Formats: sequence, C-alpha cells, structure tokens
Amino acid sequence: MKTLLVLPTYNEAQNVKILLPKLLNFAFLDILVVDDNSQDGTSDTVKAYSEKTLKVNLIQRPYKLGLGSAYVEGFKWGLERGYELFFEMDADLSHNPEDIPKFIEKVKEGYDVVIGSRYMNNTISVVGWDFKRLILSKFANLYAIGILGLKGLSDVTSGFRCYRRSVLENVNLDRIKSNGYAFQIEMVYKAYTRGFKIAEIPIIFYERNSGSSKMNRGIVLEAIIIVWRLKFGKT
Repeated sequence: MKTLLVLPTYNEAQNVKILLPKLLNFAFLDILVVDDNSQDGTSDTVKAYSEKTLKVNLIQRPYKLGLGSAYVEGFKWGLERGYELFFEMDADLSHNPEDIPKFIEKVKEGYDVVIGSRYMNNTISVVGWDFKRLILSKFANLYAIGILGLKGLSDVTSGFRCYRRSVLENVNLDRIKSNGYAFQIEMVYKAYTRGFKIAEIPIIFYERNSGSSKMNRGIVLEAIIIVWRLKFGKT
C-alpha cells in the first residue's frame, strides 16, 4: 500500500537530521514534512534531503499554525496523491521508527486506525517524564475515554498512529479545527463513532532530547473543552 508519513515540525533541525535517515530505511514509506516557519534551519535540512530523493517532501507554512492544522494539510496533500495509509509521528525522537512495521501488520489484520499506546495492559511505557507530566497525560486519557465512551482504548492522546485512507475521507477534515492533544482525541472519536475498527499496539515513548516542547496551558485547556464539544455534537 502506498504509505505517507506526515511529520509536523517547528524548530526540529537537530532532530530531523537523525530521524529522516531512519525513516528512509523503509522503502515503502514516503515522508511529508510540514514546517511551521522554523527559525533553526529545519526546512533547509529537509530541502537537502528532498533534493536527493523523491521520498522526502516539504510544505513550508508562513508562521506557526499548530499541530492539528499541519496534519490536516498533510493528510489532504496525501489524499490528492493517492496514498492509502497515513502515519502520524512526532519529529522530536519521542517515537521509535522501528515500530512502524508493527502498525502495518495490524492494518493488514483489518484495522482502520492503529494507535501506538503508552498505557496498554495497565502499564506505563514512558521514559524521561516527571511525575506531574505523567499524571497529566494519564488523567487526560482517562477523562477523554470515560466521557466519550471510547471502550477498549488506553491512549487517545498518542501522536504515533496510522490511518487508512477511508478514515480520513470520512471524518471531514475541513471540520477539524483542534490542535495538540485535542486533535488526537477528535480524530479517534470521529473514527470510533463512524464504526471504523481501531486497535492499539504497545510503544515506548521517549522524552525529547533537543528542541522545545509544544505543551502549554492552552493545549491542555483545548483538550478539556473538545471532549465536551464532541460529546454534545458541537464539532
């Protein structure tokens, strides 16, 4: 299946230098970097790769527009070009590229959405977070899963996942307005309520080594609000 990995970036120059060579090891995978006007040379690094191989592509945006809109733009780009599978992945080395084949295996079993979970089977697979950050993430998942009734899932805020084309065609990307955690929650909820088959696979999440975290109070507040908007059909 023709497969695209969408990689949003904002000041990730050092990280993409490490990540892109690893992703290029997968012959079946094309990469689309959506860069939000990074000031550290991220786009220049990506351009250097795109000049060497057609497998690396770049969308440069004029300013910081957010994670959710980066994925929406990337997904639309891929849909227009006939891709069948779409990966989400963080650019900060938090996700291990070696897990990618495990997602593909699950899709071949008949699943439409595959989520890389940090919390499967009552475990916590996170390296480098302090207790406060861990509790925040766990609570966000329990909160969203409980209110929205997402049975059988453990990590609806995870940013490492794979979608079939049919999911993206049915969730109405033009109506997706959220970013950060909220975007991940909204996407899985809309897939779930439309009857798509969703599976999780275990991953280990690693805290970033360089660059700046995108987490802030606004992202947390948006996630809290989006759950209720989704529950009452306001989005």
